[in-house]
Amino acid sequence: MGHREDLLEGAKRCLLAKGFARTTARDIVKESGTNLASIGYHYGSKDALLARAYVALVDDAGDAFGGAEPQGAPGSLERFRWVWTNIVTTMREPGSVFRLGMEVMTIELPEVREYLAREQREGGRGLIALLMGVPEEEVGDETADTLGRFYLTLMTGLIGQWAFDPKTAPDGDALTEGLRQVIEAAGKG
Repeated sequence: MGHREDLLEGAKRCLLAKGFARTTARDIVKESGTNLASIGYHYGSKDALLARAYVALVDDAGDAFGGAEPQGAPGSLERFRWVWTNIVTTMREPGSVFRLGMEVMTIELPEVREYLAREQREGGRGLIALLMGVPEEEVGDETADTLGRFYLTLMTGLIGQWAFDPKTAPDGDALTEGLRQVIEAAGKG
């Protein structure tokens, strides 16, 4: 691995151990075995590196629950339950990347926020792919900006509830039952 990859891996470990606000450039350098100048050279700034490390961690988590054989037909309630149950399972793990989600929403690091705002469309596209059983590259921008944002809103609320009180936060079954009730009510209207 080169310095660029070493820095990214070191930043990922620092984020999981310390979060955004407490991670320093020196922490990343120590964890990655590189030097301070490498951060600027490869990423422009510590904040830009942390933003990319966070997205990489979220991608890794998505790979962890998205790599299993999907259950249920694409777009079905069974598939919805399977995806959200897997997401919740990763939230329960110690050091879950999703715990960083609340910090990301509250930090005042413009470079991090700008980068992550640009990446939201891709996050929504990934959730659509999992839930609807289509390749990410086939999810159009309009769908990513509507259905994808809907799923990201659900994810953000779920992260918030898990950060606030994991004992009462919903699991995949509760979310699926809620969706079933929405569908039933919409069918009556």
